[in-house]
Amino acid sequence: MNGLTGRWHQSADRLSGAVLRVVLRVGGVAAAALAVAGLHDAHDPGALCLLRRFTGIPCPACGSTTVFIEAGHGHWSAALAANPVTVVAAVGLLAAPLGPGRWWWQLPDRRRNLLLGAALTVAWAWQLCRFGIIRP
Repeated sequence: MNGLTGRWHQSADRLSGAVLRVVLRVGGVAAAALAVAGLHDAHDPGALCLLRRFTGIPCPACGSTTVFIEAGHGHWSAALAANPVTVVAAVGLLAAPLGPGRWWWQLPDRRRNLLLGAALTVAWAWQLCRFGIIRP
């Protein structure tokens, strides 16, 4: 690989390249959060989750859009309360170039699936409590 693409791939194993990737990811997520927050302020579409809209029962990912809306407004505690699993996943994806990405892909498939299943279970239990469907 030559040119800019080649240099980009070569920089992946250096700390400066990893930091640049994190900065670019954070910038992209911040821009997306600000855009979603602005769009939400202009037009609130209501519940986007079809399961919640038609049954009243939230799915494990419910609150994920709210996380970005609240983060776009700078309301960090409200973002965390909307879906803490989404916040942890987003931070993990943002920091992946610094090492967590390699750790994740070095795990055996079975362990990754187990971690994903546990995260979805925790997220769903959180949403069921948050919307008052179950009481802790």
